[in-house]
Amino acid sequence: MIRLLLRWLWMLAGWLELALLTPPMYLLSFLPQSWLDRFYPPLFYHWCRVFVHALGVDLRLHQKNRAPLPKQYILIANHPSAFEDIGIPALFPVHCLAKAEVADWWIVGRISRAAGTLYVTRESRRSRNDATEEIVQALQQGKNIALYPEGGCKDKRLYERFRYGAFAISLQTGVPILPLFLHYEAQDDFHWPDGVSLPRKLWDFMKTQNNRAHYYLHEPFDPKAFAGKEAYTAHAYQCYLTWQARYLE
Repeated sequence: MIRLLLRWLWMLAGWLELALLTPPMYLLSFLPQSWLDRFYPPLFYHWCRVFVHALGVDLRLHQKNRAPLPKQYILIANHPSAFEDIGIPALFPVHCLAKAEVADWWIVGRISRAAGTLYVTRESRRSRNDATEEIVQALQQGKNIALYPEGGCKDKRLYERFRYGAFAISLQTGVPILPLFLHYEAQDDFHWPDGVSLPRKLWDFMKTQNNRAHYYLHEPFDPKAFAGKEAYTAHAYQCYLTWQARYLE
């Protein structure tokens, strides 16, 4: 009982901090994007960390990589939940690729746009092509990108395949891929199925009896080691199947 009370007090402190931080973040988002690019992303990463605190999630980064992180990377991850949309930028300085609907979310959408989030309509080939061009441009500007090669939030286990996009871009630009495997101990509470609203899912995060989220960081993939996107994608997918068996089975 005392432990539960302390956790709710901890979350209350997080929500108070989030309530103080969000209004200035929102107001700053109306500045020209060229100004925001100079200072807004670090504020956004801090805002994400405060949001994690408010939700009461015990976010743990496990560094399985032996070598230092590359100076620039394309971060990929499995996508079982809505939580990683704040969990990943809470840990890594990345510009995320998100579904187009996120841009229209109340308050959060505007803050994410100001932070340099990229958007894609997954069902539209033209939108996917435009997003690819935007990612290449962002990489050429020295930014790190985060995306989900499954192509969306599919299930508690890996989807049947990865899309080629991240791997084709890595081959084109020479930027390595940084693989992150995500594991939520209370999978039912964290999984975001179709038809469940975001506020309802945030409430599920807060009231879960097991709030641990494990983010396993592995060795980066060097694009020079692969002859084409097919082999590159297949290798990455097989690695994720191995990690799934290790962490989830």
